[in-house]
Amino acid sequence: NCVTEAQGENGELKKAIDFDLLKQELSQVIVDGEQERYRLDWVGKKEAILAANMPIKKTLRPSRDQSINFDSTQNLFIEGDNLEVLKTLQESYLNKVDVIYIDPPYNTGRNIIYKNDYSISEKDYLLKSQDIDEEGNIYFTNKESNGRFHSDWLSMIYSRLKLAKNLLKENGVLICAIDENEQPTLSILLKEIFNEGSYEHHCITIVHNPRGIQGTNFSYTHEFAIFVVPKGKKRIANRKIEDEDVDWSNLRNWGSESERTDAKNCFYPIVINKDSLEIIDFGDVCPDDFHPKFNEIFDNHIYIYPIDRSGIERKWRYARQSVESIKSMLKVKKTKEGYDIQIGKNFGLYKTVWNDTRYDANEYGTKIVNSLVENSSFTYPKSLWTVYDCIYAGCADNKDALVLDFFAGSSTTAHATYELNKQDNGNRKFIMIQVPAEIPEENKKLISGFQTIADISRERIRKAAKNYENLVSDIGVRALYLDDTCFKDVFYLPDVYKQSDLVDLASNIKKDRTSEDLLFQVMLDWGLELSLPIERKAVAGKEVFYVAGNSLVACFDELNFDVVDEVAKDHPLRFVSAEKVIHL
Repeated sequence: NCVTEAQGENGELKKAIDFDLLKQELSQVIVDGEQERYRLDWVGKKEAILAANMPIKKTLRPSRDQSINFDSTQNLFIEGDNLEVLKTLQESYLNKVDVIYIDPPYNTGRNIIYKNDYSISEKDYLLKSQDIDEEGNIYFTNKESNGRFHSDWLSMIYSRLKLAKNLLKENGVLICAIDENEQPTLSILLKEIFNEGSYEHHCITIVHNPRGIQGTNFSYTHEFAIFVVPKGKKRIANRKIEDEDVDWSNLRNWGSESERTDAKNCFYPIVINKDSLEIIDFGDVCPDDFHPKFNEIFDNHIYIYPIDRSGIERKWRYARQSVESIKSMLKVKKTKEGYDIQIGKNFGLYKTVWNDTRYDANEYGTKIVNSLVENSSFTYPKSLWTVYDCIYAGCADNKDALVLDFFAGSSTTAHATYELNKQDNGNRKFIMIQVPAEIPEENKKLISGFQTIADISRERIRKAAKNYENLVSDIGVRALYLDDTCFKDVFYLPDVYKQSDLVDLASNIKKDRTSEDLLFQVMLDWGLELSLPIERKAVAGKEVFYVAGNSLVACFDELNFDVVDEVAKDHPLRFVSAEKVIHL
């Protein structure tokens, strides 16, 4: 195992000895060599670090027609690759974010609407790890075949988390939702990025799906949230929110009219013979407005509903259309409380660790999104209340908190922020970032007018905001999108210029950019928050922008002394223009 292959002087492959390894094999003591340390390594980690540190020439351009209350709102929706967007926000939001909540792709290997599988082929993995060259020549045997399913995902999340850390306040909280595929690796990764000596890491269950064993395979039962909290700086709010603490009035329109936790086809009566306890039939699925509180008896037949011993409506484990095929496997058992339906050990009720509907991904996830954005094709997004509780845990004591989600998806986080503000009269702000991932053609047929996930995300925010009018102080959203810088690249060497190029260099501003585009470029360059209020004024016949009062005044029209004199009366902290003042 000390024999390897190396590249010779002429580039040819040759066998060689790994002398460091050979020394250790022949020694009875530890031999000095490559420094060992506790860390998580994978193929591409150095590239991920480089990706986080690499500067970009990008800007954020405003989109008024996709915004609500553009000039005054403090909420942002940004369309673009989240790695690049996070880079553009480094100056403006350095140490300003109170809570970061993300629900990244889970690396499950299933492609849903956007790419959700970061695994690479075995050959690509070996090539990237330099185990083989482009012609397929093997350098040495690598038995760690499992690594190929994690490396790309780790590189993707690592660079983004490194940038996100810079945006968190000193007492800020990061919350990552994840399932079992990457929960162990993500936990180690977070401990590396957020020093264990400075931060505490809490992993809790946020979704419980007790499906148990399916056929011959085990199915996972939990999804997790990893909370990263500064030691001694922040306490996570862990008060359980009872039903009576929540105003459900405007949410009833989004979920089903029923208060059940079930999918509709799982709430139906099982009909048994009162004397023999034999199962006779299965009743029709009950309508939403039908709420039995006990089992019913008609003509010596007992109708058993999925109601638990506390009188709470649950659901059967199997849907109505499926249960007939297993009728012969079911048995009825008489108990002190009533009747139990058993298959093998238990058919029983579908119970979760939660006692109410709000954590049901169907009732308050899929149904909410589809009611706001018809046929959105989002499959089981997080329940609004699952995200709500995570946001509550991070900033219950801070009604002015800034919440960031750079895997916005359908913007459940924005919706949850609206709801939290409504519950405690807060003024929390949000920044949503979503890549404009294309919707597959088969889904576009169901969704009229939407081309990307970002389109659906914006639409959900707009529709949800209407339900909070007069209930929340700021229901607006300022829409922006990532684009190339507003300025031409004029940093050429003299010998690359041509005479024809000189005309284009008279102005370094690209022709398709508006004055508002330039304003946001300046705000980014000067590290100003993109949510600051903007007022547009006409001064001496020119368009002038006032940002946060007189914090920044900008005019990108041709300047004259009248404009300068009028603006000077306001004593602006900063003034910027695209033209020089010409002295006559």
